[in-house]
Formats: sequence, structure tokens, C-alpha cells
Amino acid sequence: MIHLATPEDAAEVARLMIGFRDWWGRTEPSDEAFHAGVVRLLGDPDTEFLLGGEPPVGVCQVRYRPSLWTAGDCWLEDIFVEDAARGSGLGRALVEASFERARARGCSRIELDVNEANPAALALYESLGFSTWSEPPGGRNLLMRRLL
Repeated sequence: MIHLATPEDAAEVARLMIGFRDWWGRTEPSDEAFHAGVVRLLGDPDTEFLLGGEPPVGVCQVRYRPSLWTAGDCWLEDIFVEDAARGSGLGRALVEASFERARARGCSRIELDVNEANPAALALYESLGFSTWSEPPGGRNLLMRRLL
């Protein structure tokens, strides 16, 4: 049901990522930028796309990086399941497959961001053990962003 995308899957990965963009009501990046970006990232040994369904109706993008604090980190960058397949368990299967891929690559931590305006995704991630966290001397860790 879940498989690791190869360069031959680039068009399907791009189609699903464009669907994710559209689901958010955005118009950028362009379709062409998504296609070029998927091809580039499929060639990056620190990036993987997992596809779910036959034909694919879900995608999960994961990125790997070394860390001084852990054995290695995995960032669950994007996950999208087409409307018709929502509620089927595919989103959960994609996230669980990302756990397996991260462990196989020696990672001991997986992180993501989720928009609080997406309660279904937030509930899924919490049910899989994701949470906000606090560290001494106190306070929640927050994801911050600056556009360049």
C-alpha cells in the first residue's frame, strides 16, 4: 500500500503536492515549479517521498539531517491525502511508514509542523504520539519562520 517513490514516480508526486497546494487555496508555487522541485528532491539522498494507494492518492515527504543532539533527525515536511481517501487510514499509514524509514536511517527523533486550523491533522499526529514540548528552564518550544 505504501511505497518509496522513485524518479519514475515524479509526475504522481508532483500531482499530489499540487493537490496539497490547491487544498490550502494557494496558487504558488506554480505547477512547473512543483514538477521541477520534485525531480530535484527525488535526486537528494536526504529527501524521500512515500506514496500510498494504487494509483497513489496520498504522499508524505520526509527529510533527514544529522544532529549533535540525537543520532539523527527526520522532518516530516508534507503529508497529503486526496479528499476521496480521507478517513481510510492512509494518512496514518503514511506517517507510520515515515517512522519506519526514519528508524532505518538511524534517526531517533521525528518532527513536523501542523496548522491549528487543520484539526484532523492535529488529531492524527497527537494520536501517533506527537506533542508540543517544554524544556528547562520552561516554556514551550515554538516553530519560527523568516522568509528570505
